[in-house]
Amino acid sequence: MAYVYDDQNIFAKILRGEIPNKTVLETDHALAFEDIDPQAPTHVLVIPKGPYVNFDHFAGSASEAEIAGFVRAVGQVAETLGIAEGSGGNGYRLLSNSGADGVQEVPHLHVHLCAGRVLGRMISKA
Repeated sequence: MAYVYDDQNIFAKILRGEIPNKTVLETDHALAFEDIDPQAPTHVLVIPKGPYVNFDHFAGSASEAEIAGFVRAVGQVAETLGIAEGSGGNGYRLLSNSGADGVQEVPHLHVHLCAGRVLGRMISKA
C-alpha cells in the first residue's frame, strides 16, 4: 500500500509555522518540541521535517541524510535534556505509534521521548 500524506495534520501545520510550539531542538531534518499533554515529567515529540506518515514509510522513502538527521536529532534531544544515561540521566522511553492498532493519533511520523520517572511496563499484559 502506498502512503498518502495529509498535509493538514497538526504536525504539518506546526512545521509550516501555522501553530506555535515550544521548540526544544530544530535541525535541517527534524523538529523537537514539548508535548502539549505530557505523560511524563519530560515528554518531547521529535518529528522529521519531511512528509512521512509513520516509521516504515520514513524508512522506505526518506533519504539517507533525512534518516541520519532524524536519528541524530533524537539522540541530541536526549543529551540536551540530560536524560541520556551517557549524560548522567536515568534513561528514557522512545515510542512511535503506527496505524489503528498502534493508536497513532497524528498521521505524521513522530517519536515520543519520555523521561523523568519510572514509566512502568511498556505494554500491559491483556
